[in-house]
Amino acid sequence: MSYKKQLKTMKKVIISMFLCIAGIQLSHAQANLPTSASTNPTKEEQELLDLSKAKWQWMSDKKVDTLNNLFNEKCVFVHMGGSWGKTQELNTIKNGFIWYKTAAVYGASVNIFGNTAVLLNDIDLLAVVGGNEVTHAFMVTEVYIKEDGKWKMGSLTFSTLLRPVKMNTQQH
Repeated sequence: MSYKKQLKTMKKVIISMFLCIAGIQLSHAQANLPTSASTNPTKEEQELLDLSKAKWQWMSDKKVDTLNNLFNEKCVFVHMGGSWGKTQELNTIKNGFIWYKTAAVYGASVNIFGNTAVLLNDIDLLAVVGGNEVTHAFMVTEVYIKEDGKWKMGSLTFSTLLRPVKMNTQQH
């Protein structure tokens, strides 16, 4: 084999090795996502996952007093039909403009950055909106801020997923 061919082959090997190492490094640096292989959450991560799960039940049960304590005063809510603040969200729940009837959570993850946490939920939401029962697949982003040792919600955003709804709405 000529020197030029050997050099070319060596370059290919070095580049391939570099790409493999970079790929391994990137795979370890990725955020926790609902579709990631499950890992054992830390105590604080589990606390947030449990808080999020409880929040879905409080929304379903229209427990606005409990939600009022969870939502930060500057909390924002982003829905398919608009966005608004804490007071309007609580009124929307209390008056039944949106009834979060059932949230089937298929995956949840949390990433903590100091006193801020970003939680993702892959859900199907069965809701009653304007008197009509609807079901949508969402990736819900929840942002929490730790204030005086307690987690408070700073944002809740519903992003429509293109996957089919998995929930059997006949059971709910």
